[in-house]
Amino acid sequence: MSLLNGRALSLSRGQRPILKGVDISLQPGEMLGLIGPNGAGKSTLLRILAGVIEPDAGELTLDGQGVESLPHQARARRIAYLQQLSEIAWPMSVERIIELGRTPHLEPWQSVGDEDREIIDRVIRQTDLLAFRDRAFNTLSGGEQARVLLARALVTEPDILLADEPVSALDPAHQLDVMNLLRQHCESGHSVIVVLHDLSLAAHYCHRLQLLHQGTTLAEGSSETVLNEKNLADAYDIALTKANGNALKPTSLPWRRLHKDE
Repeated sequence: MSLLNGRALSLSRGQRPILKGVDISLQPGEMLGLIGPNGAGKSTLLRILAGVIEPDAGELTLDGQGVESLPHQARARRIAYLQQLSEIAWPMSVERIIELGRTPHLEPWQSVGDEDREIIDRVIRQTDLLAFRDRAFNTLSGGEQARVLLARALVTEPDILLADEPVSALDPAHQLDVMNLLRQHCESGHSVIVVLHDLSLAAHYCHRLQLLHQGTTLAEGSSETVLNEKNLADAYDIALTKANGNALKPTSLPWRRLHKDE
């Protein structure tokens, strides 16, 4: 049985359909990449999965149980939502914001304990935020803020992390760091659904891709299956670059992360 299942999810705004009967599933330990052009319905689908908005029609289950029947705190422990970065003016410290990710595991008015603090410290190191932990969040750059919000989601230790364009504000090195962290989250037994516009990152890191176009699923499966010439032309109006007459592999990345001693 899939961990998360959405069946025939539909949503309209006025007379305009945003999603039209989309099915989606997620397995334990899997990273699913949601791709597609602007306006395809990716972020809307993620918000439905996160419980931020309700679909007009369709069914959403977690471990075979209707998600709407789960208590709010239990759902927050199991599903974390990392939304697109927007302008945020929080004056709180970076560490305090990351600490908020432990809230679903605490009783009302309970402070974080030693175990929570160990998780927070580990994630701060993993996300390369040691130098920023005492800084005010609103003094950071957009890319630094994006890493802080990722850290806040990771300290929840959710079964499912829903991430909406988590690398869009990052430089190439930190893009790779974030994608590696998401992959590690899966390798530890958790699952991720990530919205990406960078098809190379999606193909390289995701176990499976789901290509949305005009509110429906155009293709779903491995990167080799999804990122073929027909689908790319139909969805994006683009073609694969060819070298010596052969199309370049979509999983190819033009760079890698240097180790500190290189």
